[in-house]
Amino acid sequence: MGPNHLSVLGIIHTAISVLALLAAIYTLLRDGKVDPANGRGRWYIILTVITCITAFPIMRFGHFTPGHYVAMVILILLPIAIYAPRLFGKAGNYVQVIAMSTTLFLSFIPAIVESLTRLPISSPLASGPNDPLVQKGQLILVIVFIVGVIYQVIKVSKLKKVIL
Repeated sequence: MGPNHLSVLGIIHTAISVLALLAAIYTLLRDGKVDPANGRGRWYIILTVITCITAFPIMRFGHFTPGHYVAMVILILLPIAIYAPRLFGKAGNYVQVIAMSTTLFLSFIPAIVESLTRLPISSPLASGPNDPLVQKGQLILVIVFIVGVIYQVIKVSKLKKVIL
């Protein structure tokens, strides 16, 4: 198997990860946030957990890669996000939107790297994670993440004022 080919587990992992990202995008567009309390948010969480777990046995380079550590961080952040309203009191809703957004941000990092270094199959767009195209994609991702989190925090803040 060449370096650009996926194993059966890699194909399953990729398909589930794409579904998780699509679920997150859908719920963000519909609700303005990924909310663990509704079905759309729960689908994202379930698919993301499966994505993270299926990432661990994939060893494209024969050892753990930064992607494996990203999966670990996501698995730590998800329960924090889910229980944030109970754990952090008044700040819980803020912690929740920031933590959920961070899991999505972290999920997109390997998605960008893998997509640009594997596609198109015959001649990938980028040579590796340090390729300028990958770096530009990551920069755009950081900007979208920051703007998105600011938007969500403002939205939570305005919602709190309406409730009070």
